Amino acid sequence: MTETRGPRPPQPHQQATGYAPPPQPGPAQQPDGPGGGSAAQAVRRPRPAARPLPRTRKARLRVAKADPWSVMKVSFLFSIALGICTIVAVAVLWLVLDALGVFTTVGGTISEATGSGQQSGFDLQSFLSFSNVMLVTVVIAVIDVVLLTALATLGSFIYNLTAGFTGGVELTLAEDE
Repeated sequence: MTETRGPRPPQPHQQATGYAPPPQPGPAQQPDGPGGGSAAQAVRRPRPAARPLPRTRKARLRVAKADPWSVMKVSFLFSIALGICTIVAVAVLWLVLDALGVFTTVGGTISEATGSGQQSGFDLQSFLSFSNVMLVTVVIAVIDVVLLTALATLGSFIYNLTAGFTGGVELTLAEDE
């Protein structure tokens, strides 16, 4: 005998909207065969609720002005980092080429080609010494820092002038939840 007590509270894995579980078989009902029941008496479990698709928030923003002072500070730091990377890269490249004997081989070839009888030719090894190469690299890096900083700052002034006419650059930013 089956007792009816009203609607059951929803279980954690069940939906709470209008679902009532099927009645359990009583003692008078016997399962058919060794499998434990027929297809008509099989208990159906509810499907898990579909996950909602993630919502993407979008915002349209306009860059109306670039502060020249902040552009100058950021471009200065960026160009300092670029200068340091240049100096390190040239030093590593020079050390690798020297370890491979490139300067000796090429220097000997140039010395033979430019020398005449009793005079020795052009000495590439003294011209491309580590100290000379690093001196030129540091000078170029310092000039690069000054030029990049000045050009970026000038670029921010020009952007501010043109943004007054055109309204600036519009960006669309998106955030996934």
